Amino acid sequence: MTTSRSPADWGVFLLLSACWASAFAMTKVAVEDLPASVIIPGRLIAGAVILWGVMLVRGERLPPFSDRSSWLAIVGLGTIGTAAPFYLITVGQKTIDSSLAALLISAAPLFTAGLAHLKFHDEQLTGFKLLGLLVGFAGVAVLLGPDAIRGLGNADFIAQLLVIGGAFCYAVNSIIARQAPRMAPIVLPVGFLTVASIASLPMLFWTDWGEVSPTASSVWSVLGLGAVSTGLAGILLMYLVARTSATFIALTGYVIPIMSAVLGYFLFRETQSWNAVLAFILILSGVWFAQRQARRRSPSH
Repeated sequence: MTTSRSPADWGVFLLLSACWASAFAMTKVAVEDLPASVIIPGRLIAGAVILWGVMLVRGERLPPFSDRSSWLAIVGLGTIGTAAPFYLITVGQKTIDSSLAALLISAAPLFTAGLAHLKFHDEQLTGFKLLGLLVGFAGVAVLLGPDAIRGLGNADFIAQLLVIGGAFCYAVNSIIARQAPRMAPIVLPVGFLTVASIASLPMLFWTDWGEVSPTASSVWSVLGLGAVSTGLAGILLMYLVARTSATFIALTGYVIPIMSAVLGYFLFRETQSWNAVLAFILILSGVWFAQRQARRRSPSH
């Protein structure tokens, strides 16, 4: 297994990172006027509709229902890997800023490494990887801060836990995606976004529509989340899954927090405290250590 990547792979990698990073900024705008129970179905339905149109134009179709393995992957990616983290992260972002949420999400590759150790024989934890996990989780602990230990009822702490829960769901998503049967890059995203859209519909029924006051900026943000951070990102992700590896895709954890922090500063003038900066360094160092051993050993395979 080689670690050399083509310029096209790196271009798609950066574009995917940008799509995911922009979600934090658009969610920040959307939650100012809309509840999570509207944002999530709106985002998922918009993404699914766009991808359905592209798939039909390409003359492709979803696998038959008799293809049990494909549909198990589609349902898993749609519920655990998409609808659940979208809800957790969107609710969490009501009380924490976008760049902090991105820092928490950067722990997802650490969860992925632990789950991959339990699931795949070729991704066993080594001492180097374990060091990376410990350093990365130390970064998460620093990010949560001493207030998290002193008061579990703190609103900000609960919000951060919700976002970390979303990161864990994304890790599970990576495991499911690796095991999914190979399909056309657009077919799998169409399938799991359709399932996620259906799973999110009950949220619309518990929404207090009398208190919903959408503005142009919030509506455009939801549409942007659907078209860019969900639809386009889904296609790019499946493209990279087919061409590269989970290890390569996990490197987005290095880039997303940086892109999101830059967007947060220029759009919202968000700045992080010293402990967030230290946590950022620790988390990225942990991810780097966790992946470095695999990259060094790969030529021998």
